[in-house]
Amino acid sequence: MSVHGRQNRSNTRVGGLQSPCPRIERFHGRSEERLTKFERDKTFSQPIIWTTTLFMIAFHVGAITALFFFSWKALALAIMLWWISGSLGIGMGYHRLLTHRGYKAPKWVEYFLTTCGTLALEGGPIAWVATHRVHHQNADKEGDPHSPRDGGLWAHVGWIITGKALHNSAGELLPFVPDLRKDKFHVWISKWHWVPLAVLSLALLAIGGWPCLLWGIFLRTVVNLHGTWLVNSATHMWGSQRFSTGDASTNNFWVAMLTFGEGWHNNHHAAPQLARHGLAWYEFDLNWYGICALRWLGLAWDIKLPKLESSHR
Repeated sequence: MSVHGRQNRSNTRVGGLQSPCPRIERFHGRSEERLTKFERDKTFSQPIIWTTTLFMIAFHVGAITALFFFSWKALALAIMLWWISGSLGIGMGYHRLLTHRGYKAPKWVEYFLTTCGTLALEGGPIAWVATHRVHHQNADKEGDPHSPRDGGLWAHVGWIITGKALHNSAGELLPFVPDLRKDKFHVWISKWHWVPLAVLSLALLAIGGWPCLLWGIFLRTVVNLHGTWLVNSATHMWGSQRFSTGDASTNNFWVAMLTFGEGWHNNHHAAPQLARHGLAWYEFDLNWYGICALRWLGLAWDIKLPKLESSHR
């Protein structure tokens, strides 16, 4: 079975264009089973990974400290780096390009977006992509790395700081990334993913002092991390379902705003390879607009745009 599970392919339509995509059945009711949020959370039954936990605590302390070192320059820098790491790096790079191959781009563009992704402090591409592919194969079932069925806190951050967190060299991940394992750059950057962020931190400290370091690295990174974590947790607990996907994925406006469009999660689970997540005109999807910009520049092609029949709740 592929990492996305079996797909029954047919021609469906949304808007005016047509493209092959998985057949989507219309959703006629909310999931009968309500996910537990913090009751019996798996986080509290697993051993703590102290290195990761202390690192995360330090970043959150740095984020709070940043509030006492405000400057407009530091704020502008943080917003720019939030977009570079969260949108270019995670959304357009790690997720829609590397994980799902929703579009094609020149190798130098792929490597640039991947490097931007390392600035989000979410690990290297091999671990990130493999974990996300496992999630799609087992969404909200046994084997899902971060389902709220194991608890809301577990889905948000518990799976990272406790238990057996998956990492770049985990043997169980390797079968899910045969494409990335063949690429020397992705193998290298997965091992040394912390280097770009470390270099950027030293540069910000040298150029802008503590305000730029605290805002551009610590506060920006914490905001970006929680945005990504909310996709794993909140969009499987709260929101609306346009499509019946067999899991608890939802579309969540607020998460979409925090993640440049990744919060239209039910749309995404309905057709994982779709490069566009915001299907309706009102579903703001900055990551999709970025891919459109690449296409306009001749730097993106073979963009997967299946057209899905849907019914709004």
